[in-house]
Amino acid sequence: MNTQDYVCASVHPEALIGENVTVSPFVTIDKNVEIGDGTYIYPNAVILSGARIGKNCRIFPGAVVAAIPQDLKFVGEDTTCIIGDNTTIRECATVNRGTASKGQTIVGSNCLLMAYSHTAHDCVVKDHVILGNATQLAGEVVVDDYAILSGGSLVHQFSRIGKHVMLQGGSKVSKDIPPYITAGREPLTFSGVNIVGLRRRGFTTEQISALQEIYRQLYQSGMNNSAAIEYIKSNLPDSEEKQTVIDFIVSSQRGIIRGYLE
Repeated sequence: MNTQDYVCASVHPEALIGENVTVSPFVTIDKNVEIGDGTYIYPNAVILSGARIGKNCRIFPGAVVAAIPQDLKFVGEDTTCIIGDNTTIRECATVNRGTASKGQTIVGSNCLLMAYSHTAHDCVVKDHVILGNATQLAGEVVVDDYAILSGGSLVHQFSRIGKHVMLQGGSKVSKDIPPYITAGREPLTFSGVNIVGLRRRGFTTEQISALQEIYRQLYQSGMNNSAAIEYIKSNLPDSEEKQTVIDFIVSSQRGIIRGYLE
């Protein structure tokens, strides 16, 4: 690679840069970086050691990808920050690389990380996720497919947010949020099934009604979580969505958010 191809940019000669990549002026690209074909790096973005950026991504001005973790236990171990294809990282957003805990931070494909959002070390952000402006993910958070975290949300370390969740802006997340729902208020509570989001993604009326019944049993029946799960397993029709909800709740380490009637 000839660094003279990149006018006014600082590109390490060992960086691996694909075909048709645009590197704008005043960009910094460190060693041990890989950037896929068709990606566009806007002025003043910083791509540091350990970055693995997919194809057709857009990295906007001021964004920093693969900075070392903000974790005092980090002692310089060799870790990575992986960004999938077709993902956009907007102005001044930051994505840190991993620590010895998991070794990598992962952001999936077709994601939008809005301005000033922060994705900390060892997070896993899956595909089609939106992080709103100034949303902050602490270390080792997991955000499942198609979740939308509205602006200014704060997510405690080790928390998990299920697929197709819609989170109200300014939310403080300290418990796991089960899939397919909306959540809001202070303290954070279940607000209903994410009907609008699910319809937009092709879920049928029958699927949505089945999810509403699952969450009625979980949050409105008066049963504790364990009893509600047993009822759901035994009495409600089997489906992929039912199993996803059960698996999520049974595997939760932090416990799930409360219902609005509690």
